[in-house]
Amino acid sequence: MHGRPRKPPSAAESAASAAKAAKLRDLQAQLLHHHRNKLYTREALAASEKLLEMNPEVYTAWNYRKMAFEYHLSYESEPEPIDSLVNDELRTVEMALRRNPKCYGAWHHRKWVLSQGLMDVDFDREFRLLNQLLKADSRNFHGWNYRRFVAKLKNVAEVDELKFTMDMINTNFSNYSAWHNRSVLLSNLLKQKAEGFDTKESIITEEYDLVRQALFTDPSDQSGWFFHRWLLDQTVTTDDPLLIATWPFHGSDWNLSTDGNLRCWKLIPSSCPNIHYSLQMGILPIILYFNQAVRGVNSSTVTVSSMFAKNEDLIWRPLSSTKSGGAQCWMMRLNISDAKTSISEACIFEVTVGSSPDIISLSGSPYNQPLKLVFSLNTKSLHSEQPGCESGEELFHWNTNQELDGESVPEIYFDKLNNTNAHVPEIFKWNVDTLNNEILLFKELSEENCKFVKLKLAQLLVAQDALMSHGTLFMQKSSHSEEVLDLFNNLVKSDPSHARYYMDERSLVLMNQATFDKESMMKHCGHTCKSTSSGPYQHACLRLNRLSLTRIGFVEHLLWVQRLDLSYNELRSIEGLEALQLLVYLNLSNNHISSFTALDPLKLLNSLRVLNISFNEIGAHPVDTTRYLCLSPLWQTRDASEILQVSKKDNIEPAHNWEAVLLFKGLNLTQLDVSGNAVVNDCFRGVLRKLLPTLKWLDGQPV
Repeated sequence: MHGRPRKPPSAAESAASAAKAAKLRDLQAQLLHHHRNKLYTREALAASEKLLEMNPEVYTAWNYRKMAFEYHLSYESEPEPIDSLVNDELRTVEMALRRNPKCYGAWHHRKWVLSQGLMDVDFDREFRLLNQLLKADSRNFHGWNYRRFVAKLKNVAEVDELKFTMDMINTNFSNYSAWHNRSVLLSNLLKQKAEGFDTKESIITEEYDLVRQALFTDPSDQSGWFFHRWLLDQTVTTDDPLLIATWPFHGSDWNLSTDGNLRCWKLIPSSCPNIHYSLQMGILPIILYFNQAVRGVNSSTVTVSSMFAKNEDLIWRPLSSTKSGGAQCWMMRLNISDAKTSISEACIFEVTVGSSPDIISLSGSPYNQPLKLVFSLNTKSLHSEQPGCESGEELFHWNTNQELDGESVPEIYFDKLNNTNAHVPEIFKWNVDTLNNEILLFKELSEENCKFVKLKLAQLLVAQDALMSHGTLFMQKSSHSEEVLDLFNNLVKSDPSHARYYMDERSLVLMNQATFDKESMMKHCGHTCKSTSSGPYQHACLRLNRLSLTRIGFVEHLLWVQRLDLSYNELRSIEGLEALQLLVYLNLSNNHISSFTALDPLKLLNSLRVLNISFNEIGAHPVDTTRYLCLSPLWQTRDASEILQVSKKDNIEPAHNWEAVLLFKGLNLTQLDVSGNAVVNDCFRGVLRKLLPTLKWLDGQPV
């Protein structure tokens, strides 16, 4: 057991242990022999049973018994011998569970046997087994998982199972599994609107009353806190996905210009002609950002009406480095380079989201707020300007101390940050009253100096601010951010073992505080000038450096950003930045990024040209490289064969540089800073030059 001192074994104990080990080795050797030679005799099965009785964790033995079961089953057709086969397996599992009640293989084998449907299940026997095991350990999650399986098999009413969780909680409220099962059952009953569960507000209110008894009885026990967090989610979040941000912004008006060779395209806001957005190869990105990951965004569910392409030819892609098929952010690239042949008048774009009901969240909830977004593109003066291409010939210097003139930032960045809040469901009085009551209760309880109380109070205040901002177009500023930050700062000091979690939560508060509205963002926002033959133009710049950020959030506020400074923070990951499809300059220097794989979202940023990742911790931590060199769809969107192919072509050693190959191959960087990382040396810089043929500057030196 954990925390108990170990005593040296006596001579008798050592001898018994040696004899047991010898017997185990003998039984394992027999098992492998029988398995290889497909011997399924009675004696062979008896040997595997003895092995599992001694050590239920031998997965090969369970797999062997499955094969033996199927072998003998193929020769039987009468009910009696088939029942005998099934009962033998069930008995073997019970024997193994007496040795180890938390054996994955044993529980899985029992499910597998019953799922064959070869005999009527003796439910009395199954529930009797469960009662015995849960009586010995009421928090055995294997037992609870199996109980859900048996209850579904028997078609036990979920209301009855809900009563069972109540009985178990009354016996011992410190029962994580009972609280968890209760949340699962309540979710199902509320979703089905079962009899007595058609009013969510009354059910959740009763559950708040129930869990408070556990929390106030022993605030240091964690089990009730997890259930309370589930209740909080039910109070403030909507199951249905919502569209919360887009680019181009709804109602925006743009001018399009290009050079004489039709190579460099610029998108210019009509309200601010000094701001230029570069469009690579005349490709206009259209971005949709949802409040949760969704699937089903395609030309059927989102229709785009424009003069440049047929809607059915447009392809929407999820901006995600995983293969789940879902993402919060979706993008479509529209080729507008044919504007040179178009009628010289404003082109109206209409984007209708929710044209068909097939956009769904990963949990299965449908998008049910159809919305039409409209923006215009003026091509009258298509060739009147001669914008210079961003060639990257000049070295760009990050000045992290230069003051930004927020007053000169166009209004367009702020009044269109979130154009769909009007579609967020009305705030119900019950939601607000419930949160207010919980906040008052936990403020009283906070005097006990319990970390769980402080964490819950911070979560409640954040939830209240989020709820109150709905439907107000972010005009109602967070009123509790400073109080929440104080709570998280206190938790970081008082509970250092969970400091990273608290710092991540604090970072989300800081990100929201910095980007919430125009007044907040003016402190961090500005423009930077770049000169061309036709005169100076500006980049939209946002500086979020020196904020002690450990996590990036609220990127839906930042879809317009071209230049982002996140230097001198404590970031270990940049998850979320893949949504910033207009980003050209990115500064991640002086953070805690420990590997190139942590920078995976950069592969989705086609516009990125200048990247600074200097003075991080890349190469300072050991990484298991072998697991990335096997052909598997589970680990990356690009498989090992591609890494090996690229490495062979560019004469790069894959064993030491696979991370760099994965990240940099395919990027179009013109400037890269990597100095100050443990991985960097002259040899590695040579690898980067091979991987980045467009590179002009490396660590401040011309390539």
